[in-house]
Amino acid sequence: MSFVYHVSVNGSDKNPGTESSPFRSISKAAYIAEAGDTVIVHEGTYREWVSPRNSGKDDHHRIVYMAAPGEKAVIKGSEIVKGWEKHSGTVWKKTLPNSFFGCSNPYATALYGDWLMYPYDYNVHTGDVYINGKSLYEASSLDGVLSPKVRTEGVSSPWTCHMEPIPDSAFTVYTWFAEVDDENTVIYANFHEFDPNKELVEINVRPAVFYPKETGVSYITVKGFELAQAACQWAPPTADQPGLIGPHWSKGWIIEDNDIHDAKCSGVSLGKEVTTGDNFCLRYMRKAGYQNQIEVVFRALAKGWSKEHIGSHIIRHNVIHDCGQNGIVGHMGCIFSQIYDNEIYNIAEKHEFFGHEIAGIKLHAALDVQIHNNNIHDSTLGIWLDWQAQGVRVSKNLFHSNERDIFIEVSHGPFIVDDNIFASYYNLDNVAQGGAYINNLYCGTLARRSEPNRSTPYHFPHTTQVAGSTVIYSGDDRFFNNIFIGGSPVYNKDLSKSGTYDYDGCPASLEEYIEEAKKQVAGDLDRFLAVKQPVYINHNAYYNGAKAYNREECNIVSKDNPDAKIVVEGDKTYLEFTVDSSLADFGSVIIDSSKLETPRVTECSYETPDGKAIIFDTDYSGEKRTEKSVPGPIAGLKPGKNKVLVWEKH
Repeated sequence: MSFVYHVSVNGSDKNPGTESSPFRSISKAAYIAEAGDTVIVHEGTYREWVSPRNSGKDDHHRIVYMAAPGEKAVIKGSEIVKGWEKHSGTVWKKTLPNSFFGCSNPYATALYGDWLMYPYDYNVHTGDVYINGKSLYEASSLDGVLSPKVRTEGVSSPWTCHMEPIPDSAFTVYTWFAEVDDENTVIYANFHEFDPNKELVEINVRPAVFYPKETGVSYITVKGFELAQAACQWAPPTADQPGLIGPHWSKGWIIEDNDIHDAKCSGVSLGKEVTTGDNFCLRYMRKAGYQNQIEVVFRALAKGWSKEHIGSHIIRHNVIHDCGQNGIVGHMGCIFSQIYDNEIYNIAEKHEFFGHEIAGIKLHAALDVQIHNNNIHDSTLGIWLDWQAQGVRVSKNLFHSNERDIFIEVSHGPFIVDDNIFASYYNLDNVAQGGAYINNLYCGTLARRSEPNRSTPYHFPHTTQVAGSTVIYSGDDRFFNNIFIGGSPVYNKDLSKSGTYDYDGCPASLEEYIEEAKKQVAGDLDRFLAVKQPVYINHNAYYNGAKAYNREECNIVSKDNPDAKIVVEGDKTYLEFTVDSSLADFGSVIIDSSKLETPRVTECSYETPDGKAIIFDTDYSGEKRTEKSVPGPIAGLKPGKNKVLVWEKH
């Protein structure tokens, strides 16, 4: 028998949880709900950490947590703080007993973990302060609250394109700083023109909002909420990966139709759990982080990392924004999942801290994950697929106004990037091999590098079972029916280029590659290191200075500029693009799995997660592509100036 429980801000946890006599807290319902039950949460703000105790049984017998239709239910990891006292000028202070925070004080908890790189000389904490819903900047000292300044030196990784310095006069900086002793936490905040006793001021208190404290709580649906303001810890792939919301190493969650924002680090976590590794590099410095991460994979396999127990989540129709590290993060826990129809923006844009684990979507070991029809914009990095991106398909997504759009690292293929609009200045960082790039629009630059020092795993098709391990030679990529537009600023002239000409010198077939390898001086490994991997590049269009691979047989190379741009008008986003006669007459080649040579190393086919062949015959908008269609993601572009709707807010 299934039950429906109701929760209301006017209820009581002593009630039976009926519609007429609801619970007060979602946590009460989460303690008793079982497979097949539904928890309906009515309008209001709930300040709690919801930790479901029980699993659903399967996809047909879930536990569903949903906002009541037509009602706004908000779950926050923060508390309202009143009674601020004037300290100096526009700086106020509030003294709280440490008991206010329970077992974990976010203002005494520094961000910590492998690959957290910046700041170097002071700590950033998991706590935060909000004025009318807007987060303040944490200062490095009380002086930074009394006399706030914008950081002007910029923060970037060696791999990012750039960060423009922000002039001191750019905007008013609202800052906070906390002092913690054995008994009290004193928070200082510069609210400038606001009186905090007349406005809504909130502070982070809980490390999560909707996240099981135990692993293995499966088949949960979370639908229709606003989920906000959590004191999440840094989430590298070699440690526990907490998030504001997430399944915590389980199977079959659906997270849909939510507004998820203001996680200190990660909004949605599909990540690993702590027993397979806990920041061993930083804690012990016995081994490199790379080596620890290799060990994490094999520990997880020993603990049952498989399709039967982990992953297969659905993340859809959400708006995810204003998170410090990631919109969505996950190592291994994300396997066989689907991420689609989400808008993800303002990720890692405060630049309070930096590390090599930051992106709108940052996934490791994303086996067979399908990422499609998302709008990712105004973020430090759009998507970062790191390690074991095998079977991944990134399809029909819109990227714009990012510092970088997509980064694929130390993966061996097969993975597919098709029918995407890459509209930022810097579109692709490719430190991988075995990719198929089909029907995309590249409005910026691309970079490619080998990685000869890190041997990373690859898998038997559609399983977590490791088939082998090797380094990244670079190459073994496929580019068909893409449009490349030059003219974007180049922030690293040695790496970042427009077009495919960086592949000049690569063999044009596997047979040619093998013949070249046979010609090398006898030896095992050395003969393969001496020959560039093959590439498969044909039927692409190059404009405004973008250059082609020198052995591409059929292409367009034009000095004309299609004037491609993204235009946001209210809730609608458009692509503007001018089609000349050469593109209109060029046509398309309909690509399918049979036309894509299997990657040299993995020898696995480009196919769906259930092993079926793929025909790339629908475009970004779902329209049918024919041989008369233009290349790129929008098959129906017409001669002359086009304005195409590419995103509309839900």
